[in-house]
Amino acid sequence: MKSIAFGALTALVIALLIGPSIIKALRKMKFGQKILEDGPTWHMNKQNTPTMGGVIFIAAITVPIIVLLPAMVSISDYRPVLMLALSLVFAAIGFVDDYTKIKKKQNKGLTAKQKLLLQLAASALFITVMRTMGYLEPEIYIPFVNITLDLPWWLYLAFSVFVIVGCDNAVNLTDGIDGLCASVTAVVAVFFCGVFTILGSSARVFSAALLGGLIGFLYFNKYPAKVFMGDTGSLFLGGAVCAMAYACNMPVILVPVGIIYIAETLSDIIQVLYFKATHGKRFFKMAPIHHHFEMCGWSEKKIVAVFTAVTAVMCVISYWGIAAAL
Repeated sequence: MKSIAFGALTALVIALLIGPSIIKALRKMKFGQKILEDGPTWHMNKQNTPTMGGVIFIAAITVPIIVLLPAMVSISDYRPVLMLALSLVFAAIGFVDDYTKIKKKQNKGLTAKQKLLLQLAASALFITVMRTMGYLEPEIYIPFVNITLDLPWWLYLAFSVFVIVGCDNAVNLTDGIDGLCASVTAVVAVFFCGVFTILGSSARVFSAALLGGLIGFLYFNKYPAKVFMGDTGSLFLGGAVCAMAYACNMPVILVPVGIIYIAETLSDIIQVLYFKATHGKRFFKMAPIHHHFEMCGWSEKKIVAVFTAVTAVMCVISYWGIAAAL
């Protein structure tokens, strides 16, 4: 419990302390968000709000992991470090994307192909290293029914890469309104912290630090946001969510606890397919789905509250299911 408190409080304090300076620096460097012309018209007042603010919680989360590294080495558990490494690699991809957008003064950075290839490589390397170090077995545990499926290594690797890349991009899609992605992911961090505690895993340090860093970031990112996390932050969070799922060897649990991420992604896919099939008609008023609710008259605060509550309910149900099975 001491490690959980240390990780969460340290990350929280660091985020609150460095936040103002980072926001000021981003403004000075004119790292402002460019709003898509086909996005909600009322979002235009967010134009030039500093982006790449994800470095606030990234720095805050990294510090406690580094401080506690000697303790991890002593028990030969490097999972928190590997989890952080995957998240940082995805953050680096997001940073290049954000920087390219700012440099070109448009809302498009890396091409979809470039980003996908980098994500695929990072995901495959993470799973391979976790497997090599003995933290993973090529098997899929299905919670609630307590069934484990043994897979050939190549199939497990392919499945895992698909899950990680898909989840990372799903989390990225969720970052569309003030405080949404950070709020939902903070709840997911609480869930995994609880699971790691049941398992007696030191990986709970990472989840605790993630929680603290996100709470600190939300002080600046809640509506009306003073800073956006950018792809730097959202891709980091996607990597963090996936890393936590694989650190407890339960990737399938991402389905219930990540229900909002999945809904965001499916709404985007449905919108595109329906648009093409009907030659221009739209299934949703706007996608991803948080924009649909905005178009229906929901405030950003209401969307964040409802989506976070849905995540919390699914996390509680999932936790009870896992606790009962273990």
